[in-house]
Amino acid sequence: MTATRTVRTVLGDLAPAELGATDSHDHLFIRSPLLPGQELDDPAAAEDVLRAYAAAGGRTFVQWTPWGMGRGAGALAALSRATGVHLVAATGVHQAAHYPEGRLSGPTPHAVPGAVPSPDLAECFVTELTTGLPGGAVDGVRAGLIKIADDAGPLTEHTRRTAAAAAEAHHATGAPIAVHLEPAGDPHGLLDRLSGRHGVSPDRIVLGHLTRFTDRSVHRSLAAEGVFLALDSPSRIGHPDDLQAFDLIADLVEAGHADRLLLGADTTTRTARAAGGPVRLLTELAPRLARTFGPELPDRLLVANPAVALVVDWRTP
Repeated sequence: MTATRTVRTVLGDLAPAELGATDSHDHLFIRSPLLPGQELDDPAAAEDVLRAYAAAGGRTFVQWTPWGMGRGAGALAALSRATGVHLVAATGVHQAAHYPEGRLSGPTPHAVPGAVPSPDLAECFVTELTTGLPGGAVDGVRAGLIKIADDAGPLTEHTRRTAAAAAEAHHATGAPIAVHLEPAGDPHGLLDRLSGRHGVSPDRIVLGHLTRFTDRSVHRSLAAEGVFLALDSPSRIGHPDDLQAFDLIADLVEAGHADRLLLGADTTTRTARAAGGPVRLLTELAPRLARTFGPELPDRLLVANPAVALVVDWRTP
């Protein structure tokens, strides 16, 4: 078994010092039956996004789109080469509702396009992290993190299963686990499941969508657990709580949790992309943070923290 401390991009493993300014939670490609007509599925449009992001100073883009939701896997390597932006892809599974009829089908993740892989999710995740994403055109293009999701309410069997599989794949490879949170869910409960039940170190977990929790004590208590918080702004149009991102960041910085914070645009729809997407992290949010807290803070949130959150002592099962 070997170990190498790198960030896994679609073009290969990268030293964390090479990441530069990083959009830690976003999407170039994504589709869902819950968002009809809002699909991000155009490689040319994705290239335009990356070129604009690079022109604004962006160097790395982390796509959280998991298995079966139109990751654009066949286009990612070419996009990275064309634009010079490092791309980190995800394996993993979202909530069952994002898949056709919510079905779990198989027997392998390569057998039924659009269906959630079954029966061995962990094996699927490990394969995509260590061998490559499915499809002949993308052989060797590996994922660099595992994406799962919480429920809007009590944990479902689907979420319990995906959390267990993500933890197993993490222990086999070292890959970080990124979690989509719901404002009506229980982030501490899911964290307890991943960390307490399944033994994942909190510093290997990235929680997304914290801007949608209006109770500041939730953010502070999660940061105190040692997880990374991916603060998404702007996200999908229609979530007014995302507008509190700056105030939330300020509160966490003042509480001493700046080393736990990541920034992402989480562009999930065509509507959100038209609003500016990842460029706004660098042209609006970062300058505002610098004016308020000094230039060191945006550098920490965009450069230093992602280099810690995404780096892995990769293990080969």
